[in-house]
Amino acid sequence: MPICSLRRVQATKSVVPTQSMEKTTPWIVDVNAAQQLIEAGATILDVRSRIVWGFGHVINARCVNWQDFSQKTLPDKGKLLDNSQVLEQLLRQIGISNNNPVIVVGNPTSPLHFGEEGRIVWMLRTLGYCQATFVDGGQQALVTAGVALEMWGSQPQQVGDFRINRTTTWEIQADQLQCKLNNSPDLIIVDNREAREYFGATPYGEKRGGHIPGAVHFYFKELLQPNGCLLSSEQIDYKLKLVGIEKGSDQEIITYCTGGIRSAFFVAVLVNLGYTNVKNYAGSMWEWSQAESSSHPLVN
Repeated sequence: MPICSLRRVQATKSVVPTQSMEKTTPWIVDVNAAQQLIEAGATILDVRSRIVWGFGHVINARCVNWQDFSQKTLPDKGKLLDNSQVLEQLLRQIGISNNNPVIVVGNPTSPLHFGEEGRIVWMLRTLGYCQATFVDGGQQALVTAGVALEMWGSQPQQVGDFRINRTTTWEIQADQLQCKLNNSPDLIIVDNREAREYFGATPYGEKRGGHIPGAVHFYFKELLQPNGCLLSSEQIDYKLKLVGIEKGSDQEIITYCTGGIRSAFFVAVLVNLGYTNVKNYAGSMWEWSQAESSSHPLVN
């Protein structure tokens, strides 16, 4: 990967007014819009590994990991921290402020990509932060566009003032999903894991294998082109329609994977394209498979 302008820069942040960003910030932006946000002083979060981050990242980008904001032990590893004060403090420490947009950078062409950028955006939106977005095409798209990078160095220490105001618009809990399984005719459940997982493989510590009854399979990487950018909206709409997901319908779409990471990416894409009533089950298979099979069934 070429490194453009590898240097240390002490950038001065300019503040983008909250009101305008609330109205205009989509969940996903193309590289041109990303450049504008970066130049305007957006807080930049890089979800790639610390080592990869060190060998070249957008100037002033903070290296973050979705696990930093999630519970630490099974069966709850996919769920956000339940202590809002701790979670809020962690987000402030990485510079999240109420008056400045956040742009998240991932690495969608990597074999180890699990949609982490979508998880961070979903998390921030769920916590009431409406100015979070991720870059379509990730780091490589920015490099190709000539965005300046730097290597290693200390991360910015600016502390934010974000206050959590959680919404349930894009998330659902296990007990709620249980109630809906046999009582919601317009419900469509989407499994965003690999096909082998859908049919019973348990590569990530799940206690039981299989999928939630009635779930359709749609691997989250089917949304992407080989270069890591999303397919066109028309292509995505067509693929979703093949598994029964219709834009503009009254369907309630619930997504899951192993720990709500890949499914959060899927939610971000659908919401950005105008699909309504889309929710991520963050507990996902880590939580569901640990429960009793009588109350939390799985099929192969």
